Amino acid sequence: MLRPPLLRHARRAHTSAFKKNPHLDEIIRVDHAGELGADRIYAGQMAVLGKSKEGPLIQHMWEQEKKHREKFEELISKYRVRPTAMTPLWNIAGFALGAGTALLGKEAAMACTVAVETVIVDHYNDQLRTLMEDPQIDKDILDTITQFRNEEQEHHDTGIDHGAEQAPFYQALTEVIKTGCKVAIAISKKI
Repeated sequence: MLRPPLLRHARRAHTSAFKKNPHLDEIIRVDHAGELGADRIYAGQMAVLGKSKEGPLIQHMWEQEKKHREKFEELISKYRVRPTAMTPLWNIAGFALGAGTALLGKEAAMACTVAVETVIVDHYNDQLRTLMEDPQIDKDILDTITQFRNEEQEHHDTGIDHGAEQAPFYQALTEVIKTGCKVAIAISKKI
């Protein structure tokens, strides 16, 4: 049976768990889900365009997304965050989105990248503002999200530079994808 002094000692030893930013679980859960989705989108694009001249470019962005996903898997474990229950669906939906837009052509694949990364950069910026309000925030998380936000912005710019805006029905395509991303973010925060 634990005595009160022993209980106090145990709580002090695990202070970070008791003083965790109330937004941190939601941030880690949704970012993990988002990076899983991005990983699967690029996997779908590579399945269709991997042997094209855009293959190395898509592969480069995919490698960065894999590292992002690995980091959030590490953070899920470190902070004991429950991943989203939507993981199986995001896995399939991400691959289908990547492959589907790639089947429409390289411009549509780049338009997909631009749409997704526009939402993600905005999302990461919102998270950074929230995290900076906490004077006790883990600097590693702040640095990680900042770095990933910058890499996602690079992916966005790469998509623009490689013909995204020449995709058929660019405006409609990107708006549909952006809406889907925003819905996925809202769902992943809670479920």
